[in-house]
Parts: sequence; C-alpha cells; structure tokens
Amino acid sequence: MRDSFQDDLDQVGNQLVDMSNLAASAMSRATAALLDGDIQQAESVIAGDAEIDRIAQDIEDHAFNLLALQQPVATDLRIVVTALHMSMDLERMGDLAAHIAKVARLRYPAKAVPDPIRPLFAEMARIAEDIVAKAGTTIAAHDADRARELEVDDDAMDAKHRELFRELLSDRWSHGVESAVDVTLLGRYYERFADHAVAVARRVIYLVTGEYDRLANRSPRHDLPATTPGE
Repeated sequence: MRDSFQDDLDQVGNQLVDMSNLAASAMSRATAALLDGDIQQAESVIAGDAEIDRIAQDIEDHAFNLLALQQPVATDLRIVVTALHMSMDLERMGDLAAHIAKVARLRYPAKAVPDPIRPLFAEMARIAEDIVAKAGTTIAAHDADRARELEVDDDAMDAKHRELFRELLSDRWSHGVESAVDVTLLGRYYERFADHAVAVARRVIYLVTGEYDRLANRSPRHDLPATTPGE
C-alpha cells in the first residue's frame, strides 16, 4: 500500500513537471506569435491550453482520490495539498500564455506590439521562459535553494514591467489608445506569469522545509479578467 501511495505521489510530481514544460513552450510560442504576427503559432497556443487544463484536472482528481482513499497525514498530506496548489498556478500560467496568443490573433495581420518596444517584450519573454524552466527544475529536484532564486528573476520582470509603463506614459508614445490598451494587458500577462512561477517556488520551499519562506510574505495580487480586447 505504501509503495503504491509513493508511486502515486511520483506520478503527480511528474505531471507537474510536464505542466511546467508545456507552460514554457506556450509562452515561447505565444511570444513568437505576438512579435512575428504568426497566426498559426497563436492558434496552436490557444488550442494547446486544453492539454494543460487536462493535466491540471487529472492532478486534482488524483489528489482527491489520494486524500479519500489513502488518508495521508503529516508530510504526505503536505505533499498532496501543495501539489494541488502548484497545479493551479501552472494552469493559470498556461492561461496567461493563451491570453497573449489571443491578442496576437485579434490584431492579425497587424502586430499588436509597436516596433519601438518589441525588444522590451522580447526581454520580458526571455525572463518568463527562464523563470518557468527554473520552476520546473525546482519541482523535479525539490530544490529549495534554487526555488529562492526565482525571487530575483521576478524582480527583473517587475523592473521591465515598470519600464514598459514609463514608455506608455512618456511623450514618445504615438501609437494610439488601442495599442496602449493592448500593451498594458500584455505587460500584465507577462508579469503575472512570473508571479505564478514564484508562487510555485514558494510552494516547493514549503514542501521541503515545512515552513513558508520570505517569498510567502509577498501579498498575492489578483489576475486581470481572462479576456482580451474585443472578446
């Protein structure tokens, strides 16, 4: 019975890593769709979000079965409950990548991001991809020290987000209100993507140590509604 329970926990862990890999791929392809005006990439990200949702649902069902049938206690209970929270964060990251792809699709054949700030979005995407890859590594290895590094990565994303707003509010902005709305939403999607990765890291730290790290002192922020302009 114990071996079976451990196998079940290992399966959930593997599924969480799979979700992090899918979220990383979705973010990479969504950014390509956004910056290159690639409608095929946009559609693939939007359609592919269903697979992330499916794994999240499978983890939830699996976790509830473990709680009902195995009645885990102490550390095992912490693992199951933490896995549930991680899957919700990773599922939301997939949603955010899909939102980016939807903006790209909405503005096709035009590009939603004006040329002067394309490098800024490319850098935000790079940070997002790095941070989700690191989150996946921390899940697989239960590496609390590496998990703490994500706070620095998230600070870099926050700095780029502030830089984006400075561009929007500067006298240099000449791309109109519609574009400003798109860019505001897109910046928020990238910033929230990183925030959810930090939440995953925070849960890894809790899983390993049984205590909330200082990352947990960050007040959670509400996501924007799951819509894009024109939806």
